[in-house]
Amino acid sequence: MQYDFTSLMDRHGRDSIAVDGLGLPGGMAPAAPRPGFDAIPMWVADMNFPTVPTVPEAIIARAQHPAFGYFDPSGEYYDSIIRWQVRRHGADPALLTRDCIGYENGVLGGVVSALTSFAAPGDAVLVHSPTYIGFTHALEDNGYRIVHSPLVRDAEGVWRMDYADMDAKLKAHRIHVAVFCSPHNPCGRVWTRAEIEQAMEVYRANDCLVISDEIWSDILLNGHRHIPTQTVSEDARRRTVAFYAPSKTFNLAGLVGSYHIIYDPCLRDRVTAKSAKTHYNEMNVLSMHALIGAYRPEGYVWVDELCQTLSGNINYACGFIAGHFPGVSVAKPEGTYMLFLDCSEWCRAHGRTIGDVLHAGWDVGVAWQDGRAFHGPCAIRMNLALPLSRVQEAFRRLDEYVFNGPFLRERG
Repeated sequence: MQYDFTSLMDRHGRDSIAVDGLGLPGGMAPAAPRPGFDAIPMWVADMNFPTVPTVPEAIIARAQHPAFGYFDPSGEYYDSIIRWQVRRHGADPALLTRDCIGYENGVLGGVVSALTSFAAPGDAVLVHSPTYIGFTHALEDNGYRIVHSPLVRDAEGVWRMDYADMDAKLKAHRIHVAVFCSPHNPCGRVWTRAEIEQAMEVYRANDCLVISDEIWSDILLNGHRHIPTQTVSEDARRRTVAFYAPSKTFNLAGLVGSYHIIYDPCLRDRVTAKSAKTHYNEMNVLSMHALIGAYRPEGYVWVDELCQTLSGNINYACGFIAGHFPGVSVAKPEGTYMLFLDCSEWCRAHGRTIGDVLHAGWDVGVAWQDGRAFHGPCAIRMNLALPLSRVQEAFRRLDEYVFNGPFLRERG
């Protein structure tokens, strides 16, 4: 490979909640490991790989000029996004113009701007479950009532949308705004064109605005392809507000910087007016240059190699679970770098709670995440964006100390 996805990167003392947040009170972070075990960060959804070198190069080049005053986004910023969306996701260059693109401080901030433009506090919003915890907080903190349409696993264990349930709940609750996650977090589904078409037909029939979070659209595994929601039909293009970011793809969350794509002028005017009125939705000049650096030709190669690396990690982990952890189930992700483990059968068989399992992993340095906050009643969410050697070490510990080790014997 051209880029390094195998070296271990020390993030301690480098502004990383993934490692420095462990054991701190009052937060979502896992407990710190007991003495004798180092921490393997597998919870918050950022990566333990260095980003593509063109990002720090672009930031350093800009930072060498000593003035950082007011600015407008450059043409290169917009052109970089258009080029990326056309080449990576098949956007139509005749339709995706600079006018369609707008900066967002973050995807969740954009979701809230779109929601507050088209729905009032107290209104119901349709969201699939399991549900990204950020959606839960963003919607509830702004006074919205979440109505869940559960995803269901078919006979092959693949997560599917229940279109009849979606339609029934949109009608019963008179819902006219839905949040759609594509690829899905935390389940890892990369929806097919046919699936998105059917979902959009349900939304169309119920006159429902669609807020589509596509921040994971570049993290694709084992040859899967992302289909932008807005590309499946003319109606989908008109009724969808879509959000993207280089932050998830290139590990830039600490720099802040997302963007929307909104084709319909009326939708666009309302969303941008709402976000502009706060006067907080302003781009950082270094964030702009980070995006430009990420979307250079080197970034295309880097993402391809990243996806190859993550595919190997996912394949290893799912194979290990199937061979070593009877009663633990996982639907193999098609996108993202997260696993969503269902430990229901294992817990029933061994008389344990999911909290017991979580803490047993934390004790030996496997800093995975409680899946109950994502509406998985006996679930664990696990980040595999680490060098393969660390993934292997994490699963060795889970095998030796948790699912088949002292934890099992001590409490059996």
